[in-house]
Amino acid sequence: MAEILKGAPVANSITEKLTREVAELKVKGVVPALAIVRIGESPDDIAYERAAMKRAEQVGVNIANEIFPEDISEAAFLDELRRINKDDNMHGILIMQPLPKHIDGLAAREMIAAEKDVDGCTQASMAGVFANTGVGFPPCTAEAAMEMLHYYNVDIAGKKAAVIGRSLVIGRPLGMLLMHENATVVNCHTATPDIPLITSKADILIAALGRLHSVTPEYTNPNQVVIDVGINWDEEKQGISGDVDFNAVESVVKAITPVPAGVGSVTTSVLMKHVVEAAWRKASQ
Repeated sequence: MAEILKGAPVANSITEKLTREVAELKVKGVVPALAIVRIGESPDDIAYERAAMKRAEQVGVNIANEIFPEDISEAAFLDELRRINKDDNMHGILIMQPLPKHIDGLAAREMIAAEKDVDGCTQASMAGVFANTGVGFPPCTAEAAMEMLHYYNVDIAGKKAAVIGRSLVIGRPLGMLLMHENATVVNCHTATPDIPLITSKADILIAALGRLHSVTPEYTNPNQVVIDVGINWDEEKQGISGDVDFNAVESVVKAITPVPAGVGSVTTSVLMKHVVEAAWRKASQ
């Protein structure tokens, strides 16, 4: 049976470290603060917002909830973003996405200063991830997957890593983060022929395709560590499941993350890590 790599110990470890760092910042008169920007009342957005607020309270990060009606005009919303971005008391900005169709999401994201882009959604942050310059921050979920590997002492340097997925928020940045740590990376996607032929040779397999139970035993091997980033509604069990068919794959691989209770539970800790880091950067200027 595989080792089950749960997210709670990882999240708790990050939270403990951040609590100490926040205490140090407060001695310097700096209180890390995050603005959570939400339009409308999407249940998914509200659930993530509450999870982030809970983690912020544990760490000692201040939260400013910037909530706007569903029918806010694009011009009015961009004006509000401009105001929030100029607020020197805000070290990070998180925009709940996707935004309503009548608002240009790219224009909204690009209004966030790179140093406040704690969810890695701006082009500046993406360039920073690509070039490994430290500008901005990586997307939280992508970095959460890396935190899982680090916490459980999974060797990355010199290993073969296969990432299934090429989204700008998970697949592509994950490939770059792995490469920065000297893994040999292949990013597979919907146009990749015979994906199992590639992934079954990998030491590390990261599933971020967004398709329920699409990764089955033929994608894996007995020495493999599997990180499942997928979050899908499973009609059969009436709950959340991952991209990996956990019950079928667990008996085959060396280690695997569950869904839920895996990578997702680390994401808000990484968000707070970015806010605290942004506060440190500003305090050091």
